[in-house]
Amino acid sequence: MNEASDSSGAVVRPPIAWALAVVAGLVLDGLYPLPFLPAAVPAPWLGAVVFLAGLALLIWAATTFRRAGTHIQTTQPTTTIVEEGPYRYSRNPIYTGMFLGLIGFAFGFDSLWLLILLVPFYLVIRYGVVAREEDYLERKFGDAYRAYKSRIRRWL
Repeated sequence: MNEASDSSGAVVRPPIAWALAVVAGLVLDGLYPLPFLPAAVPAPWLGAVVFLAGLALLIWAATTFRRAGTHIQTTQPTTTIVEEGPYRYSRNPIYTGMFLGLIGFAFGFDSLWLLILLVPFYLVIRYGVVAREEDYLERKFGDAYRAYKSRIRRWL
């Protein structure tokens, strides 16, 4: 694999896709609020707990990548298959953390828009990022990655 093609070729950087989903959801909520939680639900607290759980998962996964000596950015080469930490349970804990973060914002802001935007965010991540990453890792690591893929679920 030459150096120029030694990356996944993801259609978008995942943090940018996440930030766009959050900003779009908050703008839509400002223009046309769509609350969905009962008034008795402590939305900010619930949102904070879910968001922090997602952030903790994302940090754990990123730290595990760094310890393994591989890149987190989709534009950089992957140097190894990471099977430690959260990667024992999910092939994509960083993206799972992002999903939880978006859900946490939806709860915290009591915004159905943020939940609705979870669908296009998921589709972009699943097909524009993860599918390309999986193809890249199969080309680069072959049977080693296929064996990991057969043992560990994509999400949870």
